[in-house]
Amino acid sequence: MKIYKVIGLMSGTSLDGLDLAYCHFWKDALEWQFKIVTTKSISYKSELKTKLKSSINLSASELLEFNNTYGVWLGEQTKLFITEKKLEVDFIASHGHTTHHQPEKGFTFQIGSGQHIANTSGLKTISDFRTNDISLGGQGAPLVPIGDKLLFSKYDFCINLGGISNVSFEQNSKRIAYDIGLANMALNHVTQKIDLEYDKDGALAKKGKVNQKMLQQLNQLEYYNLPYPKSTGYEWFLKEVVPIIDTTQDSIENLLHTIVMHICSKISLDLKAASKKEENTVLVTGGGALNEFLMSTLQEKLGSMFSIKTTSNILIEFKEAMIFAFMGVLRNEEKNNVLASVTGAKKDSSSGVIYIP
Repeated sequence: MKIYKVIGLMSGTSLDGLDLAYCHFWKDALEWQFKIVTTKSISYKSELKTKLKSSINLSASELLEFNNTYGVWLGEQTKLFITEKKLEVDFIASHGHTTHHQPEKGFTFQIGSGQHIANTSGLKTISDFRTNDISLGGQGAPLVPIGDKLLFSKYDFCINLGGISNVSFEQNSKRIAYDIGLANMALNHVTQKIDLEYDKDGALAKKGKVNQKMLQQLNQLEYYNLPYPKSTGYEWFLKEVVPIIDTTQDSIENLLHTIVMHICSKISLDLKAASKKEENTVLVTGGGALNEFLMSTLQEKLGSMFSIKTTSNILIEFKEAMIFAFMGVLRNEEKNNVLASVTGAKKDSSSGVIYIP
């Protein structure tokens, strides 16, 4: 039985850092199985975090240079991880960090040059998982649903609460998935006004009250009216959401409380519209799953038809990194790892570019 030993790298839009997940994958009676063996999370130093956050404003030459230097940094961090944990690794699968996501214009860009990762780490590296799907007319996102389909099929709905919220579920024997909308990106934008990285356990949000005007403005964002397949990113947040938050004169607690109510209302509406059963199980992962106030609010709004299933903190925090490792396995086997039913592309594809050191 072949056991793949892979490191998955993930840097999300919430900019909380780089996640590394060393995972094993194997097939048991034709079903894929996995084990997250060991993990590491590296917080971004302020200089790198600021550069990543503002990379959308870099010139083409500056962005390409940053793509390479960030790739070297990813390779160095991975090499250090391997040494620290004494790991035996087949290859690296890296999502990179999304700086631009404009599928309507035919492009997406995740920095972290695969060749630089490979050369720095000395290991085969698979990266750039989105471009092929974009070239096939798809959104290039979300990508995690292939893992939901093959590794987490026992759940009716899989929700990820990262910088943005997204959902994945089976409908008429096809996987449907899309970005719902706001999540930690909006909450962290508010807490950073008082020099807090995030609102631990939602403690500040819990103390607040709803700002009805702001809630109405957020609920009326045009993105929510778009049909899926759809995906969004930092550009949308910067253009459409930040002005609403920054022009609302209210306490930090009330801003956070309002955003939590908005996030949970939108997720609840979408799940109720998609549900075909009286009882549904929901797997929630991503940093938002550790926000106690957000999770209790979500369960309240979903009601008794939906049961949020708890899982380990390791899976909550590293599911995305693990699934990119899994996507690397599928790419290595030349199996489809991006679903047209999710992205709207012309066909399913085996995506990811392979770099040899």
